[in-house]
Amino acid sequence: MDKPENNCIVIFGASGDLTHRKLIPAFYHLYANGQLPEEFAILGVSRTTFSDLAFREKLKQTLMTTEEVDEQTLEAFCQHLHYQALNTAAVEDYALLKERLDRIGKQCQTNGNTTFYLATPPSLYSVIPENLAAYGLNDESNGWKRLIVEKPFGYDLASAQALDQQLHRYFQEHQIYRIDHYLGKETVQNLLVFRFANGMFEPLWNRNFIDYVEITAAEFLGVEERGGYYDGAGAVRDMFQNHLLQVLAMVGMEPPAAINADSMRDEVVKVMNSFQPLSDQDLQQNLVLGQYTESDVRGEHLPGYRDEQGVASESRTETYVGLKMFIDNWRWSGVPFYVRTGKRLPTRVTEVVIHFKKTPHPVFSANAPANKLIIRIQPDEGILMSFGLKKPGAGFEAKDVSMDFHYESLEETHMLTAYERLLLDSMNGDATLFARTDAVKACWKFVQPILDYKEDPKHLYGYAAGTWGPKEADVLLAGDNREWRFPCKNLTNTDYCEL
Repeated sequence: MDKPENNCIVIFGASGDLTHRKLIPAFYHLYANGQLPEEFAILGVSRTTFSDLAFREKLKQTLMTTEEVDEQTLEAFCQHLHYQALNTAAVEDYALLKERLDRIGKQCQTNGNTTFYLATPPSLYSVIPENLAAYGLNDESNGWKRLIVEKPFGYDLASAQALDQQLHRYFQEHQIYRIDHYLGKETVQNLLVFRFANGMFEPLWNRNFIDYVEITAAEFLGVEERGGYYDGAGAVRDMFQNHLLQVLAMVGMEPPAAINADSMRDEVVKVMNSFQPLSDQDLQQNLVLGQYTESDVRGEHLPGYRDEQGVASESRTETYVGLKMFIDNWRWSGVPFYVRTGKRLPTRVTEVVIHFKKTPHPVFSANAPANKLIIRIQPDEGILMSFGLKKPGAGFEAKDVSMDFHYESLEETHMLTAYERLLLDSMNGDATLFARTDAVKACWKFVQPILDYKEDPKHLYGYAAGTWGPKEADVLLAGDNREWRFPCKNLTNTDYCEL
């Protein structure tokens, strides 16, 4: 990839967890690999009082503790770090920010190119852009200005539309980069290359050959220390509305006319607008919401969701969602997509499973296993193909066998982490992997009936921590004579994963 132009990255919320765990390590690795421009600056902004030196020392200790670093490279990287204390909610404080950016711009020859990263609570997503605009810091007449917004992009359809209007008062759509780290994963992007670059798969990628599709995003951990946030969000908002629907769109989209931001995102929006709206009957029959309860797994006691720190004792927040849904277009008509995500499941795994239809030949269809294509997003990233071969011995009985590819075999290739890739793309002005406003609205429009439905407390089932969710989720597939795949953290292990 080309190196970005000289620029300054302003991180609002610089003393927060996201900055320390994700952003600064990502910038360090980009710097160590020679992928940042010759002249750049990272300006941390928050209420906490730090000098430049104190800010550098704090981040240096974080990197030395959590990352493999070269001390000389780390020392050089830290010289690009700066800090400005200000009250982000007070418009008058932005005079200090403007003055500081002017000084940094002259020192680092950034030519006014600036990225503003909102690593802050969502309540500030509309406040900071307004205050930036008050001092002309959104003006692109002297270098480009970009605004990176972390999810959640709203809390429901109405709030997402309101946030969109507020952002567009001060920044144009081409300046806004809505970041979803799932889209930065190499294996998510590989969905497109795998589909469209292989003549043996693309002709089969439709309703004529595919029986059904599974998408699973499982986590073994509970809410940990995020109970306060999670109890107001739940699995539908935290994972389903953004991560999983984006992955589903990449599985279902049509080939783009060109590999660029507009063409790619046009096709994503087309398939999202083709999601079959959820009727009352769909919600009652094809949706399962669950919450984990306490359990013992291999001698370890796992608390129930309501016993987690920051969670209300009578909480009805869902930690699991399973949905059977359809895409209403020519390619996918009648093909069910079974999507599930949950916390406190048996393992941590995200994958897409394409189940192909059985062969129509009566001689072989009786005992032949159905072919499967498993695209593993995390962990043990790779691809597994499952198909039938003759079992040794007399007769023509078919046996299920597999061929697999693991990304770790590409040892000579440095794989950018999701944040490294997305930060680099934003500095290069490439919005391909960032959510566009119409895609965000399309997802919220589809999900809004689920949000309304889950307000009724009777629509929630319990499941023991360490299991694959409520038994009612199995009914989604059992009624169609199908069943979920139970993946393990190892891609090629097809046995039930029990910790």
